[in-house]
Amino acid sequence: DLAKESAKLQSLQTKQQLGVQALSIANQSTSSILSLFR
Repeated sequence: DLAKESAKLQSLQTKQQLGVQALSIANQSTSSILSLFR
């Protein structure tokens, strides 16, 4: 049914956004850690 499908889609999009945020945070922290060793 339509409500279920839209809810699934929303949760997928939210998970994707969270994954992107986590990746960018990880990249930032990695680069800052690397800059400490320079």
